[in-house]
Amino acid sequence: MNNYNRLLNNLETLKLNKFKDNLDLYIDLINNKKKDIVESLYELTNFEIEHLKDMAIYGCVRTANFPYQKTLEDYDFSFQPSINKDVILEFKNLRFLENHENILFVGSPGVGKTHLATAIGMEAAKNRQITYFINCNDLISNLKKAYLENRLEDRLRLYSKYKVLIIDEVGFLPIDKQGANMLFQLINKRYEKSTTIITTNQPFSKWADVFGDAVLANAILDRLLHHSHVFTINGKSYRTKEILELQPENDEV
Repeated sequence: MNNYNRLLNNLETLKLNKFKDNLDLYIDLINNKKKDIVESLYELTNFEIEHLKDMAIYGCVRTANFPYQKTLEDYDFSFQPSINKDVILEFKNLRFLENHENILFVGSPGVGKTHLATAIGMEAAKNRQITYFINCNDLISNLKKAYLENRLEDRLRLYSKYKVLIIDEVGFLPIDKQGANMLFQLINKRYEKSTTIITTNQPFSKWADVFGDAVLANAILDRLLHHSHVFTINGKSYRTKEILELQPENDEV
């Protein structure tokens, strides 16, 4: 076996696949004096570094539990004029993470709250910030299960570690007092330490009804709204829009 084959074997053993894939090209460039050996080694190793970054980003996005992968560019701001596009796009700089600011989207079902929350979470995950998406009722169910197994504190610590925690559809279903208390504990642990993104179809004035306890509702809101960005979306449902677009223009009733 010659040294070239030994080198290929070593690269494969070390899992330096990008280096290996580009090796022949750079050998030709060096032989033709178009690149020197140091420049070639730098660029070959840089391929591996970029690959590691891409894999880390992929891992952060994959483990974030997003319901789908949508970006801010996918959002049809023209359909929801009540939203300031420039303000939303500012979240791409992730300054809200440094300031531990929360983001809350309020509006009727179908107006794009979950899309926007997911898209902002995607930006964070792509920048290797640990992010997690969960439906509010699933979250409370998980906390109750942990409580029965005497693991509530461990589960609260788990959800507290995320730089961005997206809690979707708060208030879509009523929450009992035990669930409200557990949600308060989680929000309290994250308060001024990390970012929580909330979507809700209920105005804040009705959260006391959602949680069945005005004191707990106010305590949760107090911590969520302090250092926060609140967006109330007044518009039509995207789902209705998609159905209407499928209808022939000359349909008669």
